[in-house]
Amino acid sequence: QRESWRSVLTLAYQSLGVVYGDLSTSPLYVYKSTFAEDIQHSETNEEIYGVFSFVFWTITLIPLLKYVFIVLRADDNGEGGTFALYSLLCRHARINKLPDGQLADEDLYEYRRDGNRTAANGGFGLRCRLILEEHKFLQKILLTLALIGTCMVIGDGVLTPAISVYSAVSGLELVVARQHHQYMEVPVTCVILVFLFCLQHYGTHRIGFLFAPVVIIWLFCISSIGVYNIVSWNPHIYQALSPYYMYQFLKKTRRHGWMSLGGILLCITGSEAMYADLGHFSQSSIRAAFTFFVYPSLVLAYMGQAAYLSQHHYLANDYSVGFYVSVPAKLRWPVLGIAILAAVVGSQAIITGTFSIIKQCSALGCFPKVKIVHTSSKVFGQIYIPEINWTLMILCLAVTVGFRDTRHISNAAGLAVITVMLVTTCLMSLVMILCWNQCVLFAVCFIVFFGSIEALYFSASLIRFLEGAWVPIALSLIFLAIMHVWHYGTLKKYEFDVQNKVPINWFLSLGANLGIVRVRGIGLIHTELVSGIPSVFSHFVTNLPAFHQVLILFCIKYVPVPHVRPGERFLVGRIGPKEYRVYRCIARYGYRDTLVDDVEFEKELVCSIAEFIRSEAPELLSSTDDFQSEEKMAVIGTASANLSGIRIWDDEEDDDEIDEVMTSDGEMVNNSNNHHSPAVALRKRVRFVLPESPNIDDEARRELRELMEAREAGLAFILGHFYVKAKSGSSCLKKIVINVGYDFLRRNSRAPTYAISFPRASTLEVGMVYHV
Repeated sequence: QRESWRSVLTLAYQSLGVVYGDLSTSPLYVYKSTFAEDIQHSETNEEIYGVFSFVFWTITLIPLLKYVFIVLRADDNGEGGTFALYSLLCRHARINKLPDGQLADEDLYEYRRDGNRTAANGGFGLRCRLILEEHKFLQKILLTLALIGTCMVIGDGVLTPAISVYSAVSGLELVVARQHHQYMEVPVTCVILVFLFCLQHYGTHRIGFLFAPVVIIWLFCISSIGVYNIVSWNPHIYQALSPYYMYQFLKKTRRHGWMSLGGILLCITGSEAMYADLGHFSQSSIRAAFTFFVYPSLVLAYMGQAAYLSQHHYLANDYSVGFYVSVPAKLRWPVLGIAILAAVVGSQAIITGTFSIIKQCSALGCFPKVKIVHTSSKVFGQIYIPEINWTLMILCLAVTVGFRDTRHISNAAGLAVITVMLVTTCLMSLVMILCWNQCVLFAVCFIVFFGSIEALYFSASLIRFLEGAWVPIALSLIFLAIMHVWHYGTLKKYEFDVQNKVPINWFLSLGANLGIVRVRGIGLIHTELVSGIPSVFSHFVTNLPAFHQVLILFCIKYVPVPHVRPGERFLVGRIGPKEYRVYRCIARYGYRDTLVDDVEFEKELVCSIAEFIRSEAPELLSSTDDFQSEEKMAVIGTASANLSGIRIWDDEEDDDEIDEVMTSDGEMVNNSNNHHSPAVALRKRVRFVLPESPNIDDEARRELRELMEAREAGLAFILGHFYVKAKSGSSCLKKIVINVGYDFLRRNSRAPTYAISFPRASTLEVGMVYHV
């Protein structure tokens, strides 16, 4: 028990620097954004009391009650975020829009773990699931809803660094002369932002150890100043915790008070990070960090500012209700430095979160392929995407230079934040019904209670459309268009593949030599199909009637789970009779999994085929007639996960660890008694390490020998290079989407990671035109 608490405390400490940087810097700009123009700070204190009451109850209801105690429970096998909710719904309701789904995917451990087969097994949940499965239009709406939330997160990645750093730097107004301040604020902010985005290339693991101390010092600083202001200026400020002051505030200010809610909601910016970064920590650690440290510190900070402002009504400039005015004069320089560091930490968290969600979208076919750089070999999930990084930097600088004040930037950030929360609320209500099998009344109460609060804030933000709120809407529409065009084009391309795949009868009629010359080596044909023969194969052999002695159709596909266990990585099957030597291998990855490099991938691929040959059960062997239907697949783990399976023996491996080796001559050699066997010494480039007592029959041994000889001769990678065009007779809109939009994205997107890693000298691209 003591070890578990130690682990929770350690993760809670680490989460402070990653999760709560954005949320902890919100006191810098909440009061200033709220009192910008719409309401005045009068001597009756009804306004400041009402605003603080709104802030307190908003922090209590949304981050604490909704996220900490409810939403965090909806983890997708430890992962969180908008796509985690969508992934849960895809598995429980069969609404996955990915076209390459298989029944075998439902046997994955990640599927079985969350009780997929028993969820929503009766009542309203069953009816709701059936309705979603039957109506494609509802599935599209659900996907669009998830993509809208994703686009708003990307927009938040543009706006959060701008408002956080700009608000921190704005403290220069009180520590330097006003005539110098107006020339320093924007340039200093831009320099810090450029420095921040340039650091992304090196990864956060190099400076990440500083994140938690910076946030801890910052929270301790603002809470201490808050306590000082409460004691010094208004010890009775606790009375403003009463919801009565919210009513008085809205009654007095009316429409202007409602519009000011767009500034108040900034007190919860960054709350979504608690759920989005769940995969890096645990529910207990995030709950402990927020409940016992972050939440009290923020309440004291806001209460302290309200106490100070309740006794200071004479400041005439627009900064009279800002953060730094409540900081004692002697502490303003140190607090300014800590605030800038905290703003950088908070911005870093949302930038890396944007990288992560872009990777998830790309894996699930909803975003063009981008270059993903793993900045740490030890810390999982630390990635860097150059194209997205520089795009965010340019947009962030444009927002900062274009608006030049926190009021317009806060209006934009507020709309992005509240839209993501609304999407989470809608998806959570479906998760409660379909995944948790809860009473429909519970889900209705959840969406009505939290949805009404967030809808109120959403309306207050949307009314400021012309005052900055148009920015996240414009950004979201652009990214949403990109995602929909790419997803639509990908679906049409896959449908064309399915409709034009080679009939199995044609394949079987070719005979054992496939009607062509079989040369030494292994031919790897990459295909998106999980069944059937791709048209690229017939196109290739028609123009070049020769192929390799071993043919492997391999497919790398992503399934709607965060991770696939190594023991369930491959689905391996045979196409045609054994003498054809044609195999299908499907490598399955979760949307947060990382592909291995090319050398390891080749080894794992060949080992999976060898293990399939060794362990192939007699019932999997069928007659020629049975191959006209879908081939049977066996689940094969990676070599590292299956220690009792076949492995490829490299020259660098220790000979003493080898029990039994098959040479390229097909001989079984006991290595423990024959360390200097000539049979091993002659050919030791490629050998299979077999487990003890493998019980391999002669036919399987002969097949393994051919696979080993083919591996020695080398691998050739055959990749399809497709040009997708709208077929004649298509609508004008479809022609624009496919011929212009999708074609532009395809030409400017990166090739898949595994395709880039293949040796260029061994890669052959087969060009084809798809008319979809």
